[in-house]
Amino acid sequence: MAKPKPGRRDPKAEALARDGALNPHPEAVRDTLFAGNPFFDARDLVQVRYEMVRRHQADRVPISDVASAFGVSRPTFYKAQSALADQGLAGLVPRQRGPKGGHKISAEVIAYIDQLRTTRPDLTVPQCVDAIATRFGVRVHRRSLERATAPKKKPLDLP
Repeated sequence: MAKPKPGRRDPKAEALARDGALNPHPEAVRDTLFAGNPFFDARDLVQVRYEMVRRHQADRVPISDVASAFGVSRPTFYKAQSALADQGLAGLVPRQRGPKGGHKISAEVIAYIDQLRTTRPDLTVPQCVDAIATRFGVRVHRRSLERATAPKKKPLDLP
């Protein structure tokens, strides 16, 4: 696919990036489909993974050759193959790695800090961090606590 000129918006790349499906290494994809056909976009990670698995299953290309042509390791191929078999196309959409939310600052911790600040409004964030460590036995980062206790922004009501 032709890349936009420098300085121009690329809506497809923006959408892929927003959804976490922008291939970080499109230049590594050397498969012939992606070289000569504008329909196939090496920047689209889901399309690349699907075509990679399809190339092996339908065209009977050996896994090591497929992995090489698509710029990935064999374990990455096996992971994509398994995800496609188990979950269908949705299994190829990248998922957020790591914790999905604060695991130390629970609702109970927030309620405790709110109660402390009600009785002692002059309490500093480092003092709150120490109080959490004493009461719950966990160390939380100062900035994590600040984010968790910050007032939530209200969404804009658009007509």
